[in-house]
Amino acid sequence: MKRALVTGGGGFVGSHIVKQLLARNVEPLVIGRNPYPAIELLGVTCVIGDICDKSFMEKQVRGIDTVFHVAALAGIWGKWQDYYRINVLGTENVIQACKANNVRRMVYTSTPSVVFNGDDIINGNEKLPYATKPLCNYAKSKILAEKYVLASGSKEENFHTCAIRPHLVWGPGDPHLIPRLLDRGRKKQLRKVGTCTNIVDISYVENVAEAHILAADNLESSQTASGKAYFINQGTPVNLWQWIDELFLRMNIPEIRSQVSFRLAYSAGVFLEGWHHLFANHKEPVMTRFLAEQLAKSHYFSIELAKNDLGYRPRVSTEDGMKRLLNTYSA
Repeated sequence: MKRALVTGGGGFVGSHIVKQLLARNVEPLVIGRNPYPAIELLGVTCVIGDICDKSFMEKQVRGIDTVFHVAALAGIWGKWQDYYRINVLGTENVIQACKANNVRRMVYTSTPSVVFNGDDIINGNEKLPYATKPLCNYAKSKILAEKYVLASGSKEENFHTCAIRPHLVWGPGDPHLIPRLLDRGRKKQLRKVGTCTNIVDISYVENVAEAHILAADNLESSQTASGKAYFINQGTPVNLWQWIDELFLRMNIPEIRSQVSFRLAYSAGVFLEGWHHLFANHKEPVMTRFLAEQLAKSHYFSIELAKNDLGYRPRVSTEDGMKRLLNTYSA
């Protein structure tokens, strides 16, 4: 691996992939929808553009040997056409640009949400089927995109793909999960959902980035990862609400005292989704069916396949990751 393109390389996971590529003396090229000054300061070329623009993508992929396709429209609320355009059509464009330029490898950033059907998942593995009734457009679009990615590899064309499924990515610089939790906690807007016994996976961002690099290494060497998807996490799941309680305690945020049943939260999600569709579709509801299930159900996965095929090990432990996170808030 000498020259790698990272879509969404200025984002949370993408920027860590870029830094690890630089540490290995791999030249990264970053594509994004916005300027990335922090990445440019590292000496990395950043190009502003739309992955849905075929001619743009074909131009940027020239001379690249490995693509990390991280860019996506995330979230649990929004119009289907927006998710479909970016996450499905955009991914198809990236693949087609790779094939048009004889790129040999592509690592795709997916999500465990592609297999979440609303039931508890206990130590799930990659044999789990795709969800048949995804409750948010993000998950639905990622299912279509991942299927396309994994089916696009070809030994005849010497083009190999795989997908990485990190669960609840967090760490210093996280612009999504941790800030939202802290904000709702400070405003006392967060309620515990369900019995509070649900066990979930979390994934420290540097470990997630390394999993992507290891996957690319595999596709360059043994290629045993070709056409496969891999769950990535810390290796040991946590009790979701105990983990949030500990985070709040260390951040001097008041303990969450209010609690609602899963049935009530799910019913609220049904009502609020309907109301927002009719009157405020541009605004995300405070509760949705998908969110209620994510907050109340267990969902954790084995990383044995990633260990065996990629040599993945979570180098940064959950406790060390928490210390690094807290240090950024106390600095």
